[in-house]
Amino acid sequence: MGTKAAGGTIRTGIGGWTFEPWDESFYPPKLPKKRQLEHASRQLTAIEVNGTYYSSQKPETFAKWASEVPEDFVFSLKASRYCTNRKVLTEAGPSIEKFLGQGIAELGSHLGPILWQFMATKKFEPEDFEAFLQRLPKTLDGRPLRHVVEPRHESFCTPAFIDLLAKYEIAAVCADHHDYPMFADATADFVYARLQKGTDETPTCYPPAEIDRWAGRFKTYAAGGVPDDLPRIAPDRTVETKPREVFAFFITGGKVNAPEGAQVLQRAVAG
Repeated sequence: MGTKAAGGTIRTGIGGWTFEPWDESFYPPKLPKKRQLEHASRQLTAIEVNGTYYSSQKPETFAKWASEVPEDFVFSLKASRYCTNRKVLTEAGPSIEKFLGQGIAELGSHLGPILWQFMATKKFEPEDFEAFLQRLPKTLDGRPLRHVVEPRHESFCTPAFIDLLAKYEIAAVCADHHDYPMFADATADFVYARLQKGTDETPTCYPPAEIDRWAGRFKTYAAGGVPDDLPRIAPDRTVETKPREVFAFFITGGKVNAPEGAQVLQRAVAG
């Protein structure tokens, strides 16, 4: 299960659970592919599902995933590209409803944050973006929903964007990426980090010293603070000190060793 820090729970994980190199580097020899989720969910505490970005799934699929993981395990789902890859976000309502209505409620308590990722060319247009945020429901079948957005254009690096997120209690991805902006400001009751600078040559995806640095930052977030060594878009904004859940995923860079990195990080935040 996730590590209960001084405050909220910290969960670490990877993107998906099917990746051929993991058959040798992560999974036991001769483990049937149909049991890979069962194994991965017992070594990690969360998984970000990328497949939902490209295509919809059946309710039975989500129910099956839920049945194969431990009680405290959480899936984050990347929302459909049809919701976010559009010129006018105000028109995304029907696509949002379709995505949320495909059966994700079958995950029950295993449903974590929903990630709304935008193209790197998408610029910040305050009124249109606020209209999009207004279309993200707070509940689904009686269960609270948590939303996190991932804009990747520099125009979002403005306090106006951070204020908008805080208004709707929505998080922005704290992206550790070579090209995309990082949003380290705390605007919701959870923090969502995507660590994307790993390398396949590093056995732990990120160097151990860097993992320790991130572990310290995540413990600060969980306790209700904001790390003082990460740049904030709105540094003068007052942030309420309250426990937060933290989700941290090793994504993209160093994917071969991402499972090892996630496990090392999980042990680090527990220390």
